[in-house]
This record gives sequence, C-alpha cells and structure tokens, in this order.
Amino acid sequence: MSNRIFITGIGTGVGKTVTAACVTQALKADYWKPVQTGLTEGTDTDTVRSLLSNATSICHKEVYCLREPASPHLAARMEKVHIKMEPILQQANLVQPQGRPLVIEGAGGLMVPLNESVFMLDLIQQLQASVIIVSQNYLGSINHSLLTARVLQAAGVPVLGWIFNGPHHSNEEDIVRWSGYPKLGRIAHATAIDASFIALQAKQLIHLK
Repeated sequence: MSNRIFITGIGTGVGKTVTAACVTQALKADYWKPVQTGLTEGTDTDTVRSLLSNATSICHKEVYCLREPASPHLAARMEKVHIKMEPILQQANLVQPQGRPLVIEGAGGLMVPLNESVFMLDLIQQLQASVIIVSQNYLGSINHSLLTARVLQAAGVPVLGWIFNGPHHSNEEDIVRWSGYPKLGRIAHATAIDASFIALQAKQLIHLK
C-alpha cells in the first residue's frame, strides 16, 4: 500500500469526502486536504474528523482555504491569492506519518486547475501518490470514469483502483473491465452518514488491507 493515497473523483459531488473518510478509517491513516474551497459550507477536514472513530488518525490543516465554492484557481483569483505548489509539497512532507498512509483528498477531478498552469493531476504527480478513483452512477458517468482512467494511464500515475458509491449499477463492472483497474469496494447509499456508518463501510473495503 502506498504511503500517499490520493482520492480523486470522476467529477464534483461524487462522494470523495465520504470515501476519503472510509479509506482513512480502514487504514488508520492520516487525512489531509491541501486545498479547500467553499468555506461557507464548512471544510471537508471538519467533516472527515467528525466521521472517524479510530484513535490513531490525525486530520491535518489545509494549506489554502478559499471562500468561494468554485475551482481552486477561480476561488483564489477572486481572493487575490496565487496557489503555489511549493508550500503544498513542503506541508506534505511535514504531515506524512511514519509507517502509515496519508490520505489526500483532491478538489473535483484530475483536470481541475489550481492556478494558471498547474492542474490537480500535476499535484498528484509531484506528491508521488497512488490514486483511488471515486465513481458514482449517473447519466454520463461511464464517459467521465473512463476519461479519468485514460488520463491517469497516459500520465503513468499508479492507480490502486475504484471505489463506487451510491445505488449499485451494472455499469460498475463494465468500468472495471474497460479500465483494467480493480474494484476496491463500494460504499452503500445512505440518507444519514455518521461515524458508525463510516466504520461499517471501512470494514468492507477488504482490498485495502
């Protein structure tokens, strides 16, 4: 298991934060979201911290926190901030736990821009992280899933596999077969998500052990 696991999604709102909480809980890893936008809705770090029930995991502070619920480059532009890679990479080394993984949550998908020239994919490569792709069934999700897989393949980024969430659909098996990446598990659909739900789902991510 990689000591850095980057949680990316096939798009926005596909369940990255809940998945990150489950993976963090399953591995007793540390959690870190280096760039947070949409502060008016609260931070994903606070959400994950509230969902963990093990005594080992630490949720680390963000490097950039931006108010606007927009892509990082746009939210930063509106606050006259320039997102730089160096502080993020330095902080990654500082928060990396010894002997345990660091689960890193991205914002949106691979081609979300962090600034005028750097995308989320570039950050993954510079962090030398392995990737878990989060997918959810909706009209267009096969295309979004396989595009995500192709970009990672073309970039030579190591991929641990897929985690699906929401109601089950046969598309999951097709995506696994077409992409060549394994299915690590799925997170059940739930109307209420709390620490006990995360703990139960984490136990079922058997391929992460």
